Amino acid sequence: MKISIKREDSHEIYDVPLQDVTLLEILNEIKNKIDATLAYSSGCRSSVCGSCAVRVNGKEVLACSYKAEDGDVVEPLLNVPIERDLVVNMDKAYGFNSKAKAYQSTIVQNIKLSDEDEKRNALQSDCILCSACYSACPVYAVNKEFLGPFSLTRVWRYVSDKREENPKDKIDNIQMDGVWDCTLCNACTLVCPQGISSKADIEKLRARSVMFGYSDPSFGSFDGGFGFDGSPSF
Repeated sequence: MKISIKREDSHEIYDVPLQDVTLLEILNEIKNKIDATLAYSSGCRSSVCGSCAVRVNGKEVLACSYKAEDGDVVEPLLNVPIERDLVVNMDKAYGFNSKAKAYQSTIVQNIKLSDEDEKRNALQSDCILCSACYSACPVYAVNKEFLGPFSLTRVWRYVSDKREENPKDKIDNIQMDGVWDCTLCNACTLVCPQGISSKADIEKLRARSVMFGYSDPSFGSFDGGFGFDGSPSF
């Protein structure tokens, strides 16, 4: 099986004598028996830690769960600095969680959660921070400060928790470089190994923003072809 791996500015092709195995097994084989200099990240080998996320043939996957095929082209994640080969620096990406206040800040005491309450944001709690969605997001091409899919999903996780005492504070905080910057392209959802739809969560955050008096700022510069008095503007 031949696998092409991006290393610096070129691709190196490895011929590996394995079949019907995961990409992580391929990478381990290369590291242990062919080229000890190859750098990549891995951890749990069970699709839980998210550390082995890479791009294969232009799509984000977890190396420990992706079944490798002959001719695969393996590259590091996008939108993050590359440390070496397939190893990337996630500091800025993870830093958006803090910037977005993607955590429970104030808790209303003595509130009991029903089964329905627990199910409302259970899926969002399954995020493993693999950053596949961060890599797939096209918004970073024009806005490097965009809070991003996984951070906004985590904001919804807490905004939708009825124990959160001040959800408006979180909504206020995601108006700039946040919910309105998303193009709703759904690329994040398609690559999430946990099946989380950040697009759907961002849509819900937009709806909650409207409830708090916000609206899409781009609407302010578009009058639909009519003047403010209702007359045509052409």
